[in-house]
Amino acid sequence: MYTVRIPKVINFGKNALGETEYPKNALVVTTVPPELSDKWLAKMGIKDYMLYDQVKPEPSIDDVNAVISQFKDKNPSTLIGLGGGSSMDVVKYAAPEMKKEKILIPTTFGTGAEMTTYCVLKFDGKKKLLREDRFLADMAVVDSYFMDGTPEQVIKNSVCDACAQATEGYDSKLGNDFTRTLCKQAFEILYDAIMNNKPENYPYGSMLSGIGFGNCSTTLGHALSYVFSNEGVPHGYSLSSCTTVAHKHNNSIFYDRFKEAMKKLGFDKLDLKADVSVAADTVMTDRGHLDPNPIPVSKEDIIKCLQDIKSGNL
Repeated sequence: MYTVRIPKVINFGKNALGETEYPKNALVVTTVPPELSDKWLAKMGIKDYMLYDQVKPEPSIDDVNAVISQFKDKNPSTLIGLGGGSSMDVVKYAAPEMKKEKILIPTTFGTGAEMTTYCVLKFDGKKKLLREDRFLADMAVVDSYFMDGTPEQVIKNSVCDACAQATEGYDSKLGNDFTRTLCKQAFEILYDAIMNNKPENYPYGSMLSGIGFGNCSTTLGHALSYVFSNEGVPHGYSLSSCTTVAHKHNNSIFYDRFKEAMKKLGFDKLDLKADVSVAADTVMTDRGHLDPNPIPVSKEDIIKCLQDIKSGNL
């Protein structure tokens, strides 16, 4: 038996922000500064709400506890996570603790976090990836409103992340016919948008990717990417080469088109400061991504992938 989990309600498309009805006495949780959050709240048309805008980037369980302690007695009707992954992850954890429903509204795209049961928080200073059904949104609102004014490099990194999630999710051993259908359709939309200059379609492709990979997993490309991320390379940028090389290793049906899309986006070659063998040892500990990979991976395979990335042999 296969199980697929998605939010109860998904509002998406142009003007989804303004056409959605929001509960009264909601608590909006965000990292967005006032000059931006005011614009978002006005676009949403939300009237009766409380605001908490002190969530830190890469939040910890302390951020969750701060929200709960400050607002539990005020009894908000719903928690609304407005922003990137940080805001949404805090709401994913805090809402069920407060026995409240949650609405997730991404102000970026690429992670598909508004669609998944994943939650990333720091505990004792260390990031921890959690996956529980209670983290799933009751409603997700996806609107391309945020695209205006977003720096081009951020958009490029984000769409690369979405492409990697979709294609790795399709190849994952944990997938099924339903998730593969979503992942394949997501990549088709993203590929067309990249190659034919239709960035307004990126959020929709990312949304489908989030539903797809969120119900299976990503694989080798993501495992490879974290050693570059540890050296400060943006996640999406690292995936441009890492997922390309992973698709070559896996003989993926997406290899040629993924590589073509990354070339169109114009990513530079990656460098790795760490010793390749040491980096490979780090990658090999990432069983969450390597075990679902369609082809078994040895340390020697990882070393070859990293060497190919460094030399630009994609």
